Amino acid sequence: MTITKSGVNRRSFLKAGTAAGAVALASPALVSKALAASGELDILMWSDYLPDGFLAEFKAETGITVNFTGIGSNEELINKMKASNGSGADIISPTNNRSLQWGPLELLQAFDMSRVPIDKVNPAMAKIGPDAWNFGDGSTWLPHIWGTEGMAWRIDLWSPADASGVPSYGAVWAEENAGKTMMRAHSGMLGAGLYMEGSGQMDPGSVWAAYESEENMRKTWGMIADWCIARKNNLKLIWNDADTQKNGLLNDGVIVGQTWDGPPLALKSAGEPVTYQAPKEGSMAWVDGMAIPKGAKNIDQIYAFIEFAYRAKPAGVAIDGHGYNSPVLGADTHASAQYAKNFAEAYPGDALANLNAWPAEAPWYADVRTEYVNKFKSA
Repeated sequence: MTITKSGVNRRSFLKAGTAAGAVALASPALVSKALAASGELDILMWSDYLPDGFLAEFKAETGITVNFTGIGSNEELINKMKASNGSGADIISPTNNRSLQWGPLELLQAFDMSRVPIDKVNPAMAKIGPDAWNFGDGSTWLPHIWGTEGMAWRIDLWSPADASGVPSYGAVWAEENAGKTMMRAHSGMLGAGLYMEGSGQMDPGSVWAAYESEENMRKTWGMIADWCIARKNNLKLIWNDADTQKNGLLNDGVIVGQTWDGPPLALKSAGEPVTYQAPKEGSMAWVDGMAIPKGAKNIDQIYAFIEFAYRAKPAGVAIDGHGYNSPVLGADTHASAQYAKNFAEAYPGDALANLNAWPAEAPWYADVRTEYVNKFKSA
């Protein structure tokens, strides 16, 4: 799988996904004395990434208590670390495409790679750290969980209008679904832009060209914002975390929405009438990582956690809890048969070859996007 500083090549995820399932690991390494230390570990990570069973098994083996605080966005994570000057957490979870925002902040410390079993993870995803997250002293980022953002819906209440059965981002904004849809503000607007391109309402390639300059950004996002504002009343809710997505589909009257893959697939595995699939415009692909803030205190516990998280069995069992995918080689062989079924149904045909990797976001891009997102929200 090809990795560049701007992210994961979208057509290379097919190779990554099959490699993660095809490569078997030897038996897990024994925990060293250094990794068996008790104590505490403060983790600031996406809200649904650490299932209770995973944390319980980690504590039973190491004696380490994890103090877990959930986050719902990269912006929230960055703001928390800026406010605390990189203190208050031992492990955080930035997304792979945010390196250009983190570098100038100087809030992360490099990993001691002699203590990281990096050979246990997909090599292409392992390369993201040294390629994009080395700010002078070594890699500050390790892969942890990967997934996509696409379309989820209630199979008992809605189905794609397209004869092929493939959904579109446009369903979020469609009049026939008014009052029964959801999206996240910034990524939902980007999905709207991809729909606008596909339906001839904006020049092809405009959404990706917006990452190249502020001039392109303002032209494209000005059009997207106006289009979304005109259809804002069709939305039921705007989500910001996994629980809001689940509640929307189960309790809040949402029949279709643009979501992460994990929440709806976790519901699907639990027997709920919910499914998830890559849309015709292509799902957005991301890799969330692990990083150490400069104020981290529990260093031995950090490396104990990484060693445990990079074992195939704990990583695979966790898949069934959170619904996403693991970069750990062989992890999927320890997940349930339902996981394999969910994955195949989420990415049928050439869907994996058509994934859109989130491009690297420069600070100016994030600032301008926030301007247009706020305009949309306040309309």
